[in-house]
Amino acid sequence: MPLPARAEVARHLERYREWERLMLASPDNREVRGTFESTGYSLCVLMGKRCAREAADAAELYLRTHSERTARPSPAASTDG
Repeated sequence: MPLPARAEVARHLERYREWERLMLASPDNREVRGTFESTGYSLCVLMGKRCAREAADAAELYLRTHSERTARPSPAASTDG
């Protein structure tokens, strides 16, 4: 399975976290809960996971490892020697 674009993962994860905060602040609001669940489902599909918590964790790991790979200097750029 090809990996999704980093920007797409970041956008979905940010949206999921925003609705998560709103849902925790207003758990009785059906509209907020429904939108939160919808964003969780979208994140599940994007990350290939079965539950929103796993998908959010996978998205965070993907973004973290992707940024570490791009932040590392290449061995050819080393000035040792």
